[in-house]
Amino acid sequence: MLLKLLCCNVFMREACLAIAESPHIIDVEYTELGEHIHSQTLRELLQAKIDDTARSAKKYDAILLLFGICGNATIGLRAPATIPLVIPRGHDCCTILLGSRARFTEHFKDNPSMPFSSCGYMERGEYYLRTGDGETPTLQYGDGFAALVEQYGEENARYVWDEMHPPSLDASHKEAVFITHPETAHLGHADRFKAKAEAEGKTFVELQGSLQLIRGLIRGDWNEADFLTVSPGKTIAGVYDWDKVIQEGA
Repeated sequence: MLLKLLCCNVFMREACLAIAESPHIIDVEYTELGEHIHSQTLRELLQAKIDDTARSAKKYDAILLLFGICGNATIGLRAPATIPLVIPRGHDCCTILLGSRARFTEHFKDNPSMPFSSCGYMERGEYYLRTGDGETPTLQYGDGFAALVEQYGEENARYVWDEMHPPSLDASHKEAVFITHPETAHLGHADRFKAKAEAEGKTFVELQGSLQLIRGLIRGDWNEADFLTVSPGKTIAGVYDWDKVIQEGA
């Protein structure tokens, strides 16, 4: 099959690995981590990419969305008239990183706002980026911030950047969760996250993640339990439960 993948870059490494393993031909486009903070903007961006794919001279068999509901950003997205959309059944990237809704429910049902991180968050968001010796820490802006300014303007870019790079984990949470994968464990992000979390008085919790959903999406194993396949011309609608999560809309 010829497939188009639209993917948040928080899954950059994991998606690249799955693409290399897939028997299919995959064209991929990434969006920046943190786009979901402005859900309407991300929805418009994704719909534009979906529509551009439909206008392409290439005859894609499906468009894959490596996103969850993501602040309702994917709710209302419409499949082109001739191409289905396929998306994991997940509230956000935590489900995708853990590899199943069952694992997400097990660890986060009682505290869905529990702070967590992963390889992609450390590389693309960097929760502990604030530095400086004075009382007021400073942010080290780089190319990522410049890209946000170009897209949103400076005021909105600073809001998005601050949401992506909080000065510390929420004080109300005693635990800091890192979702690890064997495929990227050698990068050492878990150890770096642990050191920072413990320096803030947090209890470091390491959860074993899985690339099951990412691999299934990119490999074409779209079972109904884990993935929603949206028929051409139809939309993604929210269910917001712990099982079905999303469904096909009109």
